[in-house]
Amino acid sequence: MISLAQTAILLTAAVVAVSLFRLLKLSSILGYVAAGLVIGPFGLNLVGNIERISQVSEFGIVLLLFIIGLELQPTRLWVMRRLVFGLGAAQVVCCAVVLGAIAWACGQAPIAAGIIGFGLSLSSTPLVLQVLAERRQLASQHGRAAFAILLFQDLAVLPVLAVVPLLAGSTVSAPHGPWWIALVKLLGVIGVVVFAGGRIVLRPALRLVARTQVSEVFTAAALLTVIGTTLLAHRLGLSASLGAFLAGVLLADSEFRHELEADLEPFKGLLLGLFFISVGMSANLGLLTSEPALLAAVTVGFLGVKVLVVAGIARIAGFKGDSARRLAFSVPTGGEFAFVLFTQAARDRLISAETADLLVLAVTLSMMLGPLLLILYEAAARRWLNPAKRPFDDIQSQESPVIIAGFGRFGQIVGRVLRVKNIPFTALDSSQTHVDFVRRFGNEVFYGDASRLDLLRAAGAAQARFLVLAIDDTEAATRTAVLVREQFPKIRIFARARSRQHAFALMDAGVKSRDIWRETYGSSLEMAAQLLEASGESPQEAREAVRRFRVHDESTLARQYEVKEDDKKFLATSLEAAQQLEKLFESDREPKAD
Repeated sequence: MISLAQTAILLTAAVVAVSLFRLLKLSSILGYVAAGLVIGPFGLNLVGNIERISQVSEFGIVLLLFIIGLELQPTRLWVMRRLVFGLGAAQVVCCAVVLGAIAWACGQAPIAAGIIGFGLSLSSTPLVLQVLAERRQLASQHGRAAFAILLFQDLAVLPVLAVVPLLAGSTVSAPHGPWWIALVKLLGVIGVVVFAGGRIVLRPALRLVARTQVSEVFTAAALLTVIGTTLLAHRLGLSASLGAFLAGVLLADSEFRHELEADLEPFKGLLLGLFFISVGMSANLGLLTSEPALLAAVTVGFLGVKVLVVAGIARIAGFKGDSARRLAFSVPTGGEFAFVLFTQAARDRLISAETADLLVLAVTLSMMLGPLLLILYEAAARRWLNPAKRPFDDIQSQESPVIIAGFGRFGQIVGRVLRVKNIPFTALDSSQTHVDFVRRFGNEVFYGDASRLDLLRAAGAAQARFLVLAIDDTEAATRTAVLVREQFPKIRIFARARSRQHAFALMDAGVKSRDIWRETYGSSLEMAAQLLEASGESPQEAREAVRRFRVHDESTLARQYEVKEDDKKFLATSLEAAQQLEKLFESDREPKAD
């Protein structure tokens, strides 16, 4: 058992290390590994009994795989099937083959080389997604491709983790018979658990538990679900992680998916953190001094191979040069599943303990270097690789009565209505990535910053009658309104405001208040009307209440605009408006005389 003193040391190391790494905008996974390095036997040697900690922490991997199974909805996979099973499969197969061949050429046995090649082909899903999210690149072409590759890796690791014990059995004593019998058993269990166990046993049982409306009982049922399927898989000679994954898959489309994920997330986070701490504790830091050249060669070698292979695959798949390179520099790192795979392979004596130590340390170093590689590439690309871009697309001269500046959620809906009514329009958007994405669906939209006078002239602003100002950036939207009012005074501006203050800025720019549409304002009033009807009001009464509120609010907006620079008067106007609104509706509650 782990003592209270050891638990306190583990928690202290985790809190301090993860906090520091997050302040440095690095992955929390690296923080956990660093904590293990510091308190482990190759560091300060504050905690012993690594074997016991590893056994407890491996349940974190089980919970992680269960939650991954919950997120793998068939509908989601179907939408992304080409990227996931095309690009994702090509990345895993090609990287595994090349890296495995190098390992085999370096003297590893074929099975060991295959495990090494596959393990190094994996990338860290949380690390890569976090880096892309921080750089706002998840919606880009290479961001979506990276997500698809990571999703396929999560799928591919499960059968490998299930097969490794079978390989160990075939190389040692084969207690369960020939490998193909074990494979048939594996497929049979998958079929029974997914197609029968979920619908006949698990879902009805969870419905019964949910009726108790006791949250801790449902949490206990969620843990029991994971533990039960894990024990069943282990009893049948299969991987415990495979059992947990199957349990997640069979509940992916159930009504309990989100509640199960929320209940298990704290347990998963703590135990997974403990697992990575144990990885850091078991990492052989002595290799930094005893085998520095070999460690550097393995780390740099597999990072370089993955960059070259992924860039080549992306180019074959039709990615442009910069997108292909960005994808390659997004996913070269090793992944957390490599720790699991190499640890399990060493335990089953498929690879030597020394090789596993080397690989674990190399993967750890790659996770530290990976984000830096992307940053360095982007800096180099800005300086040397990026060709000079035109400030905006060439727009053929056409007389469109409407210009839509900003073709996001708001602008696209306006454009679709105009298209249905056969009213031509010219759409502009300042994001090249967004323009490329929208064009794939047949929309004619041009790249460029609508606050540029030359672009507006090229788009036909001199002849246009209306400008729909739907730019997300409030400052850019205000600049555009000022420019249009100055240069094209005859054009009428219909502007989307993101807030009351944004509406004031647009009014300062010369946009009439009746032509300003506050974001979500109309839809919130529609919901309020529906809510009043559901509460017992008649449809006429509900519509009248919303109409009176709208008239009062628009009048208040105009009065607040006049005193917006004076905080005291602005506050007084707001309080007065609230009292007037209350009095306005007070008469509705007074009994009417017969």
